[in-house]
Amino acid sequence: MPHISYSALKNWDFCPFYHKLTYVDRIKLFKGNVYTAFGTALHLTCEKLTLNEGVDYQKIFKQSFKDELSKLNNIPEGDASLIRDMKNQGLELASLILDALKINFPGYKVVSAEEKIFEPIIGAVGEYDYKGFLDLVIKTPDGKYHIIDWKSCSWGWNFQRKTDRITTYQLTYYKNFFCSKYNIEPKNVETYFGLLKRTAQKNKVEFYRVSSGPRKIKNALNILNKAVYNIHKNNHPKNRLKCNNCEFNQTQWCP
Repeated sequence: MPHISYSALKNWDFCPFYHKLTYVDRIKLFKGNVYTAFGTALHLTCEKLTLNEGVDYQKIFKQSFKDELSKLNNIPEGDASLIRDMKNQGLELASLILDALKINFPGYKVVSAEEKIFEPIIGAVGEYDYKGFLDLVIKTPDGKYHIIDWKSCSWGWNFQRKTDRITTYQLTYYKNFFCSKYNIEPKNVETYFGLLKRTAQKNKVEFYRVSSGPRKIKNALNILNKAVYNIHKNNHPKNRLKCNNCEFNQTQWCP
């Protein structure tokens, strides 16, 4: 079935032609780096740890980080010190996750981790589905569901990043389609970015709540349907305002 994910939508919002190169032509210039390796390893550790508090999270993180680093080509020699720091930082963050959850969501129960969402986009041309994976869904004694998306970072996010429209829409879509999947009232679902801060001196695990009322959900779905319409019609105009920030700028694919 034709579908769209948040990553695809984000690329389309950045530049429709950039979306074409990455998702239609499947050209991939960025192969990852030590930061993406760290983030992937920590995400996996969070998943395993929240599903089973008794797992050896140190072993999981160390092995996963090693595996992710092995996939990279030509790691700069200058990253050796950074990698050593990341190993210690990842282990420290993993040791803090469960306590942070218990403090912020007393009495919570895990509903799912890395749950797949594949729900129809109402009104979309071509019968597109929305595809996503929810890092963590928990339920508190008050009957509310809490969707958490883990984000690894250095010291944290500034106000601009926390309030960026497209960034916060990720959780808006998760809330909307999670409610559709289980026929849950949106007022009973709250969403958060779980910021895992490598270099912060305090509050290393921060849960930043993103609210999504009816108006915001409507606006987010309008953008989603607009993207699906243009993708379905093969409309991929260039957003020339973003050229200076694009990895394809002045390349054979986008001269």
